[in-house]
Amino acid sequence: MATNIFVNLPVRDLPKSVQFFTHLGYSFNQHYTDEGATCMIVAENIFVMLLTEERFKTFTPKPVSDARTSTEVLVCLQVESRDQVAALVNKAIEAGGSAYKEPQDHGFMYGHGFQDLDGHLWEIIYMDSAPPTT
Repeated sequence: MATNIFVNLPVRDLPKSVQFFTHLGYSFNQHYTDEGATCMIVAENIFVMLLTEERFKTFTPKPVSDARTSTEVLVCLQVESRDQVAALVNKAIEAGGSAYKEPQDHGFMYGHGFQDLDGHLWEIIYMDSAPPTT
C-alpha cells in the first residue's frame, strides 16, 4: 500500500513557479531541489515535484502536454473550511494565476479552483464531515 503521493508536473520557469506557490503558503524540501526540480510540500504525505520541462521529459517517452491548451490532470486538494477555499484561490490569482471557473456549491461540498502559471488546474474543496443525504 502506498504511503505518500508525489505528483510530478512540468513547469516552464522553475523559479517563477516556486515564487508562485510560496505566495500560496507552500514550502519546499531543499533536499530534493536543484536547478531542474523542487519538491513542494502540500501535506505530511502529499508532495508535488515541480520539474523543468527538460527534466520532466527524462521520465516519459511521451510528449509533454501544454496545460495551457489541454487538461492533463486536475489536482484536487481538500482544505478545512469554505474560507480556506476562497483564500487559497485568491492568493493564486494575486500571484499571477487565474480562476478557470466559478465556485461550485453542492451543499456538503464547496469548491473553487485556479490555474497556475503553467496552466495546471488546481481544484480546492471543502467537504462537510457529515455524509451527503440522498
